[in-house]
Amino acid sequence: MAMLLQISTFLHQYLYAQGHEQPKQREPLRIGVLSTAMINAAAIIRPAMTHGDVIISAIASRDLKQAQENAKKYGIPMAYGSYEELLNEPGIDAVYISLPNGLHGKWAKKALESGKHVLLEKPLTANADEAHDLVKIAQEKNLILVEAFHWQYHPAAHFVKALLDSGKYGQIIRTYARMTTPQGTIPRSDIRWKYDLAGGSLMDMTYVISSTRYFLDAGTPREVSVVKARKAREDPRVDSAIEATLLYDLNGRMVESTVYSDMDRAPALGLVPRVWEMPSIEIETEHATIYFYNFMMPHLYHYIQIHDKRTGATHTEKHYAGGPLWGARGEPWWSTYRYQLEAFVDKVRGRAPAHWVTLESSIAQMETIDAIYEMAGLGKRQPTRE
Repeated sequence: MAMLLQISTFLHQYLYAQGHEQPKQREPLRIGVLSTAMINAAAIIRPAMTHGDVIISAIASRDLKQAQENAKKYGIPMAYGSYEELLNEPGIDAVYISLPNGLHGKWAKKALESGKHVLLEKPLTANADEAHDLVKIAQEKNLILVEAFHWQYHPAAHFVKALLDSGKYGQIIRTYARMTTPQGTIPRSDIRWKYDLAGGSLMDMTYVISSTRYFLDAGTPREVSVVKARKAREDPRVDSAIEATLLYDLNGRMVESTVYSDMDRAPALGLVPRVWEMPSIEIETEHATIYFYNFMMPHLYHYIQIHDKRTGATHTEKHYAGGPLWGARGEPWWSTYRYQLEAFVDKVRGRAPAHWVTLESSIAQMETIDAIYEMAGLGKRQPTRE
C-alpha cells in the first residue's frame, strides 16, 4: 500500500534524523528544493541532516508563505516565492525537483541551464521525447542529472540482483511486478489523477517497470504484447490501473514480464482493503522462484523469499546494510533515500557511486511507459502547459 509506505517513511526518517544529525563540513554541497511537496521531508530534507557534506540551503514555491513555512519547519536558511529566484541563486550547487510529473522536464531544463546539478523525481519527464531533449542538455552542460529511483540504491535490491547475476538458479524465465493502493485512499483532487499534470497509475507507480528492467538488466522491451487499462471515472485519459505484458529479448532469449499498477485497488471479497499488497516483484528462474516483498521501501520492512525448485526448500533473506555494492558503507537505519543521497553526493564530487541510475536507463524507462500508454489507446503523456 503506497500511501501507508509514504507515511511510515516520513516517521522513519524523522525518528532517525533526530538521533543521527551530522556536523557539516566546511564547504558542503548546497541543495535547493523546488516545491513544497509532502515527499520532500523523507526524500531529501531528513537524509541531508544525516550527511555531513550536504545542506539544504533553500526551498521554493509559487506561494512565498508556503515556502517560508517549510523553511521555518525544517530549518532551511532561504525561502523563495518563485522557482526562478532559487535557480538564480549562485550559492546553490544542485536542486531536488519534486514537482508534478508534467513539470519535471521544464524545470529540470531551467535548472541545468542555470548551472545546477539535478536530482529529479520519477518519472524523469512526461514522455521519452522530452527525456531525450533533457538528457542532451545535461550532457552538453556536463552536469549531473539523475532520476530518483531511490529503491535501487538499497542493499536488499543489490542482494537480489547479485543472486540473479550469479547464475546459481539459472536464467530468468519470467517476472511479475505489482504496486497498488487501496480503493479510495488517493483523493480525487490529488495530482496523480490529473491528465494535464501527466498523471496516471503507470506514471506514479512506474516502479513496476523500473524493478522489472533492473533485475532483467534490460532496456526497452521488444514488444508490448498485451495491455489492459482501467480508465479513471472523472477523466478517461487517465489510467486508474494498467496491467501490461512485456516481451524482453535477452541475447536472443525471450522473457515475459507482467507489470501491474493500480491507484484504486478494489478490496478483497469486496470488503477488505488490500493493505498487505506492498510493491513486490516475483522473478522465476530455471531453478527457483524469488519473491522480493516491498522492494520500493525495503528500509521499513522487506523479505526476499527464495524457493528452490530442485529441492523444494524455501528460505528467506533480509538485507538492511552492506551487501555487494556498499560493503562497509551505510547503516541499517539508512533509508533508500539516504543511500541515494550518498550516491548523488559521490557523483557530484567526482567519486564513483556504489550504484547509479544512468540517463540511458531513464530514457528506456520513458520509452517503455510511452509504448504501454500507446498500446492502451491512451496516448503518451504530455508536458504541462503553463
